[in-house]
Amino acid sequence: MPDTPENPTSDFASDLLEGADEIARFLYGDSPTGKRQVYRLSTEVAPEYRLPTFKLGGNTLCARKSAILRWIERQELARQAAP
Repeated sequence: MPDTPENPTSDFASDLLEGADEIARFLYGDSPTGKRQVYRLSTEVAPEYRLPTFKLGGNTLCARKSAILRWIERQELARQAAP
C-alpha cells in the first residue's frame, strides 16, 4: 500500500525524518537556511503554527512526513480563510 497521509497503516520508518537536516531537505531541498528554519519553526513561532516535531532519544529532532504534510495543509487553509 502506498505511503500517504491518508494511509494510517503505512510503514512508520519510511514516514520518519530523523534530524533537522532530513527535515530541512524534505521541506526546503538544498536551501542553505533550511536547517535554521526548521529549528525556528519548531520552537520560535506561536504554538498553533509550530512545525510538528518531537525528540527521539531525548536529543534527535524528528518529524513524520505525513504530519508535516497535514501541517502544511492546515497552514494553507488558514491562509485562505483569513480575511
